[in-house]
Amino acid sequence: MNIFRLLDLLWTFTDSAYNTIFKLLFISSSAYTIYLMVNDYKPTHDPNIDTFKVQYLLGASAVLGILFPPRYEFAEILWAFSIWLESVAILPQLFMLQRTGEADTITTHYLFALGIYRALYIPNWIYRYFADGFFEPISVVAGVIQTILYSDFFWIYYTKFVVPPSFLACPAPAPAPVLPGFEMSAC
Repeated sequence: MNIFRLLDLLWTFTDSAYNTIFKLLFISSSAYTIYLMVNDYKPTHDPNIDTFKVQYLLGASAVLGILFPPRYEFAEILWAFSIWLESVAILPQLFMLQRTGEADTITTHYLFALGIYRALYIPNWIYRYFADGFFEPISVVAGVIQTILYSDFFWIYYTKFVVPPSFLACPAPAPAPVLPGFEMSAC
């Protein structure tokens, strides 16, 4: 949905050629990705597992985009919509990971990279505020929401890939007398 941030290509030609070319490449690659998802990878979609109602995310993002745009202009409302939608767009993936309890290693590393990418916006906001006096409330609030959503995934990533499994495992119980019929656990 970041395409809504790029609609200024239709009426703004004052940006650099570099910016225009990369916006067009981004739109093209997004369209191709959607094409692949709808056609080539459609057989991999399991509607029994993927039960998340994306319509709720779209509706909530549209309402927030209409209620809280930087300015009440069509392009600004679409921009705000895309910011709000990006902040919650990971929810279907996280929901599916939670339901299945498994993920490919590449998917896990990709999600971790996305989370770090978003978390690194926070120092950027702080720097821009103090260096340039720039503060965009919608971006900050939506970014904090997105970072919080990723924080649950960060814990899973940390326990699976960073810390050796033996470190998080329960220690072996010390030998102790056990009454018949009672079992003790160290955890």
